[in-house]
Amino acid sequence: MSVRIQAWFIFFILLLFIQVKGYTQIVLPKIFGDNMVLQRGIKIPVWGNATPGAHIIAELGRFRAVAIADHKGKWMVRFPVHKAGGPYALKISEQGKPESETKLNGILIGDVWLASGQSNMEWQVKQSLNADNEIANANYPEIRLLQVAHDKKLTPQYNIPGGTWEVCNPVNVPQFSAVAYYFARKIHHDQRVPIGIIQSTWGGTPIESWTSRAQLLTSPVTKTNIAANDTLSEQSFVNDSLNLIRFWDIVYHPQNNTDKIISATGYDDSGWPTVEMPRLIKDFGIGPYEGMVWLRKKITLPESFSGKDLTLHLGHPEMNYSMYFNGEEICKTIWNSDPKQSYTIPAKLIRKGENTISLRVAMLWGGGGLNPPAERINITDGTIKVSLAGKWRYQKDLEPGLPKIKNYQNYPSLLFNAMINPVIPFGIKGFLWYQGEANEADAYNYRKLFPMLIDDWRKRWKQGNLPFLYVQLANFKTRKPLPSESEWAELREAQTLTLLQPNTDMACIIDIGEADNIHPVNKQEVGRRLALNANKLVYKQNVTASGPLYKSYRKEANRIYINFANASAGLRSKDAKEITGFSVAGNDQQFYWAKATIKGKYVVVYADQVRDPKAVRYAWADNPECNLINFEGLPAIPFRTDNWKGITQK
Repeated sequence: MSVRIQAWFIFFILLLFIQVKGYTQIVLPKIFGDNMVLQRGIKIPVWGNATPGAHIIAELGRFRAVAIADHKGKWMVRFPVHKAGGPYALKISEQGKPESETKLNGILIGDVWLASGQSNMEWQVKQSLNADNEIANANYPEIRLLQVAHDKKLTPQYNIPGGTWEVCNPVNVPQFSAVAYYFARKIHHDQRVPIGIIQSTWGGTPIESWTSRAQLLTSPVTKTNIAANDTLSEQSFVNDSLNLIRFWDIVYHPQNNTDKIISATGYDDSGWPTVEMPRLIKDFGIGPYEGMVWLRKKITLPESFSGKDLTLHLGHPEMNYSMYFNGEEICKTIWNSDPKQSYTIPAKLIRKGENTISLRVAMLWGGGGLNPPAERINITDGTIKVSLAGKWRYQKDLEPGLPKIKNYQNYPSLLFNAMINPVIPFGIKGFLWYQGEANEADAYNYRKLFPMLIDDWRKRWKQGNLPFLYVQLANFKTRKPLPSESEWAELREAQTLTLLQPNTDMACIIDIGEADNIHPVNKQEVGRRLALNANKLVYKQNVTASGPLYKSYRKEANRIYINFANASAGLRSKDAKEITGFSVAGNDQQFYWAKATIKGKYVVVYADQVRDPKAVRYAWADNPECNLINFEGLPAIPFRTDNWKGITQK
C-alpha cells in the first residue's frame, strides 16, 4: 500500500471515529492563546467554531458561560466583568463531551491595547536606542505581547494569519514594537495591572489600507480608490510574492559576479559619470531611479596607516549596501538598522599608495545613497581622518533591473481585512496609532481619512468611544533656512485637528526626530509620551500630558499675542535661549522669521518686515528649528493661525 493511500485510509478511519463518537472539534481563533491578557472591567468576549448546534461550555476561573454554535458553527460567550489579576485557565468544551476540551493557561486580566500603524510603530526594540541594555532588563512577566503576522486579503477574515502571545522577557522583546513596549512598561509601572499589547503593523502603508471597505465607500475622498481592488485575486498576491522574492534576491546578492568584477582594483571605471558625495539618488541629477548602483573611489592613505586596522565611517547611508576595500567585502547590511555605520578595514588590505573603495547600494522607493554631512564619511586610524567626501564614479544598470512590486499591502482595506477584522471584538482598553508618513502627499485629505479610521474601528468594536492615542509626525528631512510650505507640516496639522474627535489624545515629538532618519531611535520617549496621554485621558491622573497647544491670539499693532492651553505652569524655551520656530506674514502671504518673547502666559511675536501681520506659524516645516516648551518639558504643538491653501489641498 502506497504512503498516499495509507494516509487517506487513516484519515477516513479518524473521520468515521469522529462521526460515530459525536466528537466536536472546538477551534479558537489565534487571537486567543496561552499567556494572553483579557480586558478587565468589561464583559469578556470569547468566540470560536464548533459543530453546528453544539452546546458550548466555557470556563474562566470559577466563572462559567454557555453558548450554542449557530448553523455555521460559530459561537460566542461573554464572561462577567473581572478585576485585574490572574493567572487563570480558560477551558472550552462541548457539553457532555470532556474529550472535546480545549484549555489555555497562564491568562491574566488587565488592560489590552491595540498598537497599529506603519514602520515607526513597527520599529523594533532591537533597532532602537540603548537596545542591548533595554533588552537585557526587559523582565516583565505581567506584560504580554502578541505580534500579528503580515497578511493582506480581499475580504474580511475571521482569523489572524499568525501570532502567539508571549511573556515579556529578553528573549521575546527584541523583535517587538519599541513604542508599544515602552508604553506598556510605563503603564504597567504606573497602574500596577497586567498589560497586553496586540501589535498589528506594516511599514510604509497608508491609512486607507487599515480602514474597512464599507467605511471608505462612505466618503467621496476614498470611494473611487476602492475600485482598485475589484480587479484583484489571490493569484495577484502570489505573483507579487514571487516578484518580491526575486526583488530581494537581487538586492541582497550581487548579480552577474559584479561583486568580484567591479570591486577589483584593476577594474576600468574611467567611462563612468561622477557625482559629489555624500548625496542621495534623488540629488544625482539622473531623475527617479530604482535599482542597484555601484560607486567607486580611489584614495591615497598616509604611510602611517600601514600595518594598522582602520575604521571606515559611512555616516548614515540609506537602504541596503555592501562595501568593498581593494576587492574584499568588509560590510554588508541586510537592512539599515545599525546606527553606528562604522566598519573595520583589516591591516592586511591596506596598500601603499592608491586604494580602491567600491560601494554597492540599493536605490529604493526614491531613496538610497549616503546622507550628508560630509565630515561623517571618512577612514581613520583613530588619530588622522581621511575624508571620503568628494567625487565618486558611479554606474547604474550593471545588474538586472528590479521587478515591479505592486505592494498590495498599500491597497485600500486589505490590511483591515487580514490584520484588524480578525481581532474584533477582542476586549481592549484602547488604540495606539503611529502612522502618517505614507500619506504625506495627501495630507489635506488626512483630515477626513484619520477620523474615518477612528470612527470605523470604534463602531466595529462596539465598546463605545474607545480611547484613541496617536503619535504626531516627528521632525525629519533637511532643515530649510527660510520659512516654506511643507507636506509634513500639513500632515501634522491634520493630526492636530483630529484632537476634535472625542476621547483622543496626541503625543507630539517635534523635538526628538532626526533629519536623516525617518525612524528616529528614541522610542522610549515616544512610548512615555503616549503613556502620559493614557494616564490623563484614560486613567484620570492629574498630570500634564501634552505640550503647549495653540488656543487663540490677539493683535496689537505689529505684535501678535498667542495664548496656549497646557501651559498653566508657564512657558519656557527648551535650551534657555531665544524662542525660535515662529514666522509671520501679511496679506501677501510671504512669511518671515519672527522674534518671539514670553510674557506671562503669552508668546509675543513680530517681524520687522511685516507691519500688518495677518498670520503666525510655529514649527511649520519638515524639520523645524523650534524650542518652545511648557514647564513639564513637553514641546509646543506645531500650528498656524491662517487657513491659506496648502500644497496638498487639491
